[in-house]
Amino acid sequence: MNRLRGFLGSYHPIVHTLLLGTVMARAASSMSLPFLAIYLARHTSMSAVMIGVVIGMGALAGTVGGFIGGTLSDRFGRRIIMLAALFGWAFVFLGFSVVKLPVLFMLLNMLNGLCRSFYEPVSQALMADLTKPEKRLNVFSLRYMAINVGVAVGPLLGAFFATWSGALPFLITGIIYFIYAVTLYVLLIVFGIKKIEGEKKSPVTFGSAWRVVHSDLTFRYYILGGIIGAIGYSQVMVTLSQYLEKSFVDGVKMFAILMSVNAIVVIVMQIPLTRLAEKYTPLAAIVFGNLMFAFGDVGFAFSHSLVWLILSMSIFTLGEILNYPAANMLIDKLAPDHMRGTYFGAQTLTNIGHFMGPWVGGFLLVSYGGSTLFSIMAVVTMAGSIFYWRGANRQRLLKTASKKAVL
Repeated sequence: MNRLRGFLGSYHPIVHTLLLGTVMARAASSMSLPFLAIYLARHTSMSAVMIGVVIGMGALAGTVGGFIGGTLSDRFGRRIIMLAALFGWAFVFLGFSVVKLPVLFMLLNMLNGLCRSFYEPVSQALMADLTKPEKRLNVFSLRYMAINVGVAVGPLLGAFFATWSGALPFLITGIIYFIYAVTLYVLLIVFGIKKIEGEKKSPVTFGSAWRVVHSDLTFRYYILGGIIGAIGYSQVMVTLSQYLEKSFVDGVKMFAILMSVNAIVVIVMQIPLTRLAEKYTPLAAIVFGNLMFAFGDVGFAFSHSLVWLILSMSIFTLGEILNYPAANMLIDKLAPDHMRGTYFGAQTLTNIGHFMGPWVGGFLLVSYGGSTLFSIMAVVTMAGSIFYWRGANRQRLLKTASKKAVL
């Protein structure tokens, strides 16, 4: 009891609200969004390619939102933008439960991408504002853990509710987001937090991002590697559900289990794998991570039982744990201190891969089948390592040349 009181007293009540809200919101969204492709296939006349376009538009809209969210928050206040995103999410999921036209699904998913790009950075800034500097790392670790706890339970709940009605998970998700938004709104008033200032950063615009990409060849290699990686990763988040639903009797339930396995493996293996990766270069972690992605894809291509699918997802998730932090480390080492925000802002261009991936995967699934789709994606993912290697090698040569010039 004393430890619980100490934990509760260590952080601002708003921080606890955001952490609890993160668990609830991620559980709710993972209860519905991973099944969106299956829902659209069952309840609309859309082809697999069109479903891929609809889902991919969310990532594309999120990329745009990442560049304009800062400008809007400066003009209207970050508190307003954050709450608007939460209420917008409630509208999105309630809309998913009732609309039927493909164009409406596309517009709603674009709004979903915008809401995520607005809410995530502002909520993290608020948590940092309300936490002492020496405790911020712990808070962000707790937030990451909260995300994965929510994702671990959400898909199983989604599969359960979907047995009653395909629209029910979306309806429940919309209600949860609405309750979360109202609760946070009230607490922000109670604690007198009228404006979230956050860390002062130079605005990241399309212009500044393009100038960085245009002028830095090493960074272009990293962006291309990230786009290719996102194309491969998006198959597991989107196309895998359609493949399982068509190829297995209990495909929907199996997909729910696999999504939960993904989150559980992250929770269990994140710390030990991160410590192991610290002994090697970021490039080594990315290459090995992509190798795990490829092995996982091959497993998906040729698995004929849930046990082998679970093993494949576990291997795939190991690649996820290794790959994304290492990619961020490469960018962090490359970016000059005064341009770090611009470089990380430009890195969101890798979301182009999350836009392209679902419709490319949908085309391959319809035309050649799931085994061919995931076999091709294994090769594509490994090809992404080439661009990371070329970028890292070029950066190493530039540093060597710079040292020689100084001498």
